[in-house]
Amino acid sequence: MMELQNPWWLGEPDRDWEAFEKLTYRIWPDWIENLSLRPFSLNFVIGPRRVGKTLGIKLLIRKLLENEKSPYAIFYFSCDVLESYRDLLEVLNDYLKSKKKRKIKRAFIFLDEVTLVESWWRALKFLIDRGELRNDVVTVTGSISLTIRRHFETFGGRRGNGRTIRVTPLSFREYYGLFYKEFFPLKAEEVFEDYLETGGYLAYLNGDLKVEEIVGFLKADLKALDRSTDLARDIMGAILDKAPSPVSFNSIAKAVGISPHTARDYVELFEAFHILLQVLYLGGDGKVYPRKERKIILRDPLIAKAIGMWTRRTLSIDVLYEWLVQEHLYRKFDEIFYYRNSYEVDAIANGIKVEVKSGERRGGYPKDVRVLSGRDVPDFLYNILSYKDSWD
Repeated sequence: MMELQNPWWLGEPDRDWEAFEKLTYRIWPDWIENLSLRPFSLNFVIGPRRVGKTLGIKLLIRKLLENEKSPYAIFYFSCDVLESYRDLLEVLNDYLKSKKKRKIKRAFIFLDEVTLVESWWRALKFLIDRGELRNDVVTVTGSISLTIRRHFETFGGRRGNGRTIRVTPLSFREYYGLFYKEFFPLKAEEVFEDYLETGGYLAYLNGDLKVEEIVGFLKADLKALDRSTDLARDIMGAILDKAPSPVSFNSIAKAVGISPHTARDYVELFEAFHILLQVLYLGGDGKVYPRKERKIILRDPLIAKAIGMWTRRTLSIDVLYEWLVQEHLYRKFDEIFYYRNSYEVDAIANGIKVEVKSGERRGGYPKDVRVLSGRDVPDFLYNILSYKDSWD
């Protein structure tokens, strides 16, 4: 099994390399440059399924092979074929024995979709504590956020130089770059219309992913964690019924007929799946109020399409505009809030305040609030990720 997953050991190319070269739309993933490759490192790469984590890892492997004397110094294993941490430990021990036999001092070990393995962290923690991986770089990926069940805390002080990388669907700027090198406002509007349909999933754009598969992945992850897919659908439907207005766990619970605690559990689970994001209330006093109603956004247009199909809801275009602005600001500044009083501000991040209107601009807002009409959104999304020091 190890030889099948590591064809470069046999001097053969990997199928993902060949598939990448044949893609109509492709991009070199910038996130792989941010991984730590200095021993010892334990890197976490997290993101939704089919967002390109595996392909990025395979492209990094191809690059690493250019400078490695022995191809056996690079080990890849897709963990979706394993059942428990004991299986994972057996696989790793087999590789470490092979590595020692070949007198390889440093190895790059990639464990793909490790979060699908029950108690996966126990195998890694055991080997790290025994010093078996002290000269290696270990990178694990997962579609279910590694923060579930406090897995980050499990490795406290055991990650060395490791980093946490979050892989997301393409931003609008990245998506636009697939078609044009320079920014043209009229072309941006055309590309943006496509972006609303395909989202940032290259696999979907290349015809390798169907909308219903996203729902299938979500349902599979829910079942893996012993959660009800029917209840999850009803909760998501209640969220979409309220969008883009702020909601509380109580209001979601009342709409579905469950307890607020259960509603919160599922919302946080969806967030761990990278499906949605909670936008908390930021008061005029500059304080965050987590007990107030929060806005809940879907993080990509294709995800929104899939969830809409699953729940049999139709989302208006103005909701997608608002969600995209919030998501892009969050990606840039790692924070996002909203404000509502005599007027509403949809997105607040790093001092930037934005209100999104699907129609034309309207007055009545303070000068420090930028009001975007629907036609302003593509330009805003394209340029916000290059924001440096000030806002015009």
